[in-house]
Amino acid sequence: MAGAADRTPRMSEHLATVEWRRGDAPFSDARYSRAHRWRFDGGAEVRASSSPHVVPIPLSDPAAVDPEEAFVASLSSCHMLWFLSIAAKRGLVVDAYVDEAVGVVAPDADGQLAVTRVTLRPRVSFVGPRVPAREEVRALHDLAHHACFIARSVKTDVRCEPRDEAG
Repeated sequence: MAGAADRTPRMSEHLATVEWRRGDAPFSDARYSRAHRWRFDGGAEVRASSSPHVVPIPLSDPAAVDPEEAFVASLSSCHMLWFLSIAAKRGLVVDAYVDEAVGVVAPDADGQLAVTRVTLRPRVSFVGPRVPAREEVRALHDLAHHACFIARSVKTDVRCEPRDEAG
């Protein structure tokens, strides 16, 4: 019987639809727009594009989310969700959480461009009768880092450097 008390890991699927259309632009000369849409199973839709660091404007849309940014945001979001869950289970009250995460694209060991490092820089503030000391906050980040499905799924060096914790 599956339920909230059941801690058995279970498989799940997550749908993302990526849609691009050429329109009336030429294609074979590689001067087509890289702008496209991401649609998710919950109904969210996001403007996406290649990074202007990879494909020059106007072929890229700098106002859209590029795959590298989405990768960084995915890692940051996963870490934050685990951190909040662990903090709540310990009776801590998180008042705010802001992470200015940074991803680095550089040549990997094979000389190919890759997202080689992602550094999370969360700032967390707590309220309530028990504000954790800096060491406890770092331990919570460590637990969240090791619990994050996304961080455990990639070979990129994912780092967490908490900023301005209470304590």
